[in-house]
Amino acid sequence: MTAYGTGRPLLTPVDQDGSRRSARLRRLGLGERADASYDSFDAFADRVAEVTATPFSMVNFIDENRQFFAGLHTPGGTASGADLGAAAAGSGHRRRHMARDHGYCPHVLERRKALVLEDVCDYPRFAGNPVVDDIGIRSYLGAPLIDRTGVALGTVCAVDTVPRPWGRAGLDVIKLLAREIVTQIEHREAFRP
Repeated sequence: MTAYGTGRPLLTPVDQDGSRRSARLRRLGLGERADASYDSFDAFADRVAEVTATPFSMVNFIDENRQFFAGLHTPGGTASGADLGAAAAGSGHRRRHMARDHGYCPHVLERRKALVLEDVCDYPRFAGNPVVDDIGIRSYLGAPLIDRTGVALGTVCAVDTVPRPWGRAGLDVIKLLAREIVTQIEHREAFRP
């Protein structure tokens, strides 16, 4: 448990599968840097934002230490991560990294199932996360990306700066989108040299 300037506790789950996930991401050539080959992930994040009508959406790969937004949609449409504020580090494509203890995607990995937070402030475990104050995140909808080997590589998620009544429809949509991007990742693997 880590306390931040807000005085609220931050409870990020211990990563039980981090080394296995990191090795799998390396084999797939994912999670290290953004380049032109990641354009399809950005396009997918744009689609997630459109389908969910949210200002932020990500295709997020998580290693043992950090999160990497391979696909990123931001309100400014820059996909640079600059709109992620103080929670991200670097500039340009490098701004696609975030500390592992920021956000809710690490919880999705550990749960290995979708997470729906209509208002993050309703849950003490999630209300103290730095993304609440740093970015203004108030609602989250995410699902794990579990590949053919059974490894949860990361997540696909949509977030908003206002509470959202996601409901069952939101849950079904994010799970469908997760299956779709996993299919794209497996297709990418099949044609990787």
